[in-house]
Amino acid sequence: MRHLLLAIGAALVLAGCGGDSASQGESGNQAGQALSGKVRLDGSSTVFPISEAVAEEFNAVAPGVRVTVGVSGTGGGFKKFIAGEIDINDASRNIKPSEMEKAVAAGIEFIELPIAYDGLSVVVNPENDWVDHLTVAELNAIWKPDTTVRTWADVREGWPAEEIRLYGPGTDSGTFDYFTKAINGKEQASRPDFTASEDDNVLVQGISGDLYSLGYFGFAYYIENKDKLKVVPVDGGEGPVEPTHETINSGVYAPLSRPVYLYINPTSLDDPAVAAFVEFYLEHAGELAEEVGYITMSEVAYQKARERVAQRETGTAYGENASVANLAKEF
Repeated sequence: MRHLLLAIGAALVLAGCGGDSASQGESGNQAGQALSGKVRLDGSSTVFPISEAVAEEFNAVAPGVRVTVGVSGTGGGFKKFIAGEIDINDASRNIKPSEMEKAVAAGIEFIELPIAYDGLSVVVNPENDWVDHLTVAELNAIWKPDTTVRTWADVREGWPAEEIRLYGPGTDSGTFDYFTKAINGKEQASRPDFTASEDDNVLVQGISGDLYSLGYFGFAYYIENKDKLKVVPVDGGEGPVEPTHETINSGVYAPLSRPVYLYINPTSLDDPAVAAFVEFYLEHAGELAEEVGYITMSEVAYQKARERVAQRETGTAYGENASVANLAKEF
């Protein structure tokens, strides 16, 4: 088990106590054991593996705190966040202007924090031997609302005249929003005849069992199921690029690289359990994101996130045009 005790002590303002590192570790352990209460997260299935990993590690040092991590999709999570039902929303996209308006009307503020990078992965069945890559234009032809594409042969000459069976996130998903905007030019603009699920494991199961399938979801779910899926390089105009840690982190995997976020209710930080959890999350988000298949940000980015929390800096800081490339330059 990782030695993550000091984060608890820091969150409870115990890190400033004197003494050597051993005594500080002991203080952190005692602080963690003394904590009680609950922390409520919901939202993105993409961010879920990171938050789940953080929650498990936090529980090891603060067993008296109950951390619940739901998977309602980014949009579903924002609905609960704005209703005051949760402390933190996991989001795979920025908050929408319409959601901000509802939050203002409800008297709910938020602290926006990017916590890792992701690359939406386009995948097919591993027995698919004809797709070597897809262009953004081809993806648009397949997924746009008024598409006439029905078979693989409709996409590219020489491919099988077999129906393409499509799988993708549900309409409450931030991944659905991001993909439709990046590929079709507008959020929520998509053909309706696809198998949709907020549970990415359902999508993995469907694609892995269907030779003529095509789908997309977060990079971590592809990495976790590499033996069941074949990833498709995407040509965004500079030639086909496969999603990897390197191509996502640099923004070369375009236009499907993106940051993922936490949205925190600043009022919830008045609860020592929530404050400790958030401090713990930001201290170890990079390490744990890598462990579950996502890409860590720079330490400067995480330090800036900690400063935003410490100063209770609310509102959107990065805007709906935030991208991995732009954030990488900033940090």
